[in-house]
Amino acid sequence: MSDDGAPNDPQKPVPGDRGARWTLRERVIAQRWVLAVAVAIAALALQAGVASPAQAVAALAAIAVAALVGLRRRPLIARRLKRRSAVTPWPETGMKHLADAFPDACFLVDRRGVTRYANAAARARFGQVHPGDPISFRLRSPALLEALERVIAGEAARRIEWSEKGQTEQWLEAHIAPVASVGDGATDGGVRFILVTVQDQTDQRRLERMRADFVANASHELRTPLASLTGFVETLMGPAREDPVARDRFLAIMMQQGERMRRLIDDLLSLSRVELKAHVQPESVVDLKDLVRHTCDALKPVADEVGVAIALDLPEGACPVRGDRDEMIEVLENLIENSLKYGASGKRVEIGLRFADLDRPQAEPCPPGQWVLSVRDHGPGIAPEHLPRLTERFYRVDVVASREMKGTGLGLAIVKHILTRHRARLEIESTPGEGATFTVKIPALADGATPLQADIGDKKQELEVSHN
Repeated sequence: MSDDGAPNDPQKPVPGDRGARWTLRERVIAQRWVLAVAVAIAALALQAGVASPAQAVAALAAIAVAALVGLRRRPLIARRLKRRSAVTPWPETGMKHLADAFPDACFLVDRRGVTRYANAAARARFGQVHPGDPISFRLRSPALLEALERVIAGEAARRIEWSEKGQTEQWLEAHIAPVASVGDGATDGGVRFILVTVQDQTDQRRLERMRADFVANASHELRTPLASLTGFVETLMGPAREDPVARDRFLAIMMQQGERMRRLIDDLLSLSRVELKAHVQPESVVDLKDLVRHTCDALKPVADEVGVAIALDLPEGACPVRGDRDEMIEVLENLIENSLKYGASGKRVEIGLRFADLDRPQAEPCPPGQWVLSVRDHGPGIAPEHLPRLTERFYRVDVVASREMKGTGLGLAIVKHILTRHRARLEIESTPGEGATFTVKIPALADGATPLQADIGDKKQELEVSHN
């Protein structure tokens, strides 16, 4: 402390302080060349007679004071630059590599909410992210921004969820946590950055919703025929006990409801079996063309009943694929029977099978191509808003028509799961008033099955089923 009570300036030497003398010596050493040049200029001025000795000494003293005092300001400038760098920090390379290792979108934000780094997943999910822009330019959720402010203020890490409405609803989850820096200049206990990771929860939420819908729909589908059976049993045990006509009519309805429950339970068990084996690709080899012919022969009575002609367009050679025979027949039966029932007004169902090049990358060993099976009807068609949901469990375009056709709402869900197990996929196209086309694309057999061996031809075979 000085005599007036003010604290001593750490940059100002105190008399008698040996450390201060050493500081003055260091300053003289640092400015030795400036002082030497000043002395040389003063000597030349005296020798040339352009200045008096008093003027030369005064000028030399002014230069010395300016040089030695000016050096004292350098630490102050360094401190200001250091504080400025602490206000707008940039993450170290190791921290950036760590952010890049995250599979989800990841942002590194400073204590002002300014984005300092965004990994590749964040750029792919939210568009081009420019370092230096506020994070609110890309993440506009009020809940997220409020949580970020709380973490910046010193609160613990937070997790929030929110949804975004667009063409489709999306659910997102963000984790916001402070990150301590290992570099110099860290403030507030070492926290210089806030890590914001964003995960897309849309698929998980949809799966949860589908499970809830499945339980509700399955309970409803089973409850309705069960209630009907219970009601008719009570009637037969009471007022209709001695009424043969009513008894026969009620027994026929009870048989129909029992068959409906049996079909539903069979489809549920079939779907469960397929899901259990979804990750195991079949090892056996089947001829897809023979399965198509077999299924058409089996469904000929159905075609006769509704008065629909089936037109087949098949290659002449074999069409080998790796698959389970029973499951592939179930796929064909579902697709063809649906076309016969729901497209009966068109009076014609066309079934085609052809070889084509792969239109998507496949796992090794890469198959030589794929077989494309199409089932087309000329019925009323399906509205576009229904197409994405046709393979959902219990989803029906027309509930009344589906029940009249003895449908359970599980047929296309079973088809989708079976094709997934066979590494195949289902595509649906439809125009209202022009019918619908269901296309199955399944990889051809990789063990030597080529277009030449398949002997693909353009021969068209017609199987006309007369209307009885």
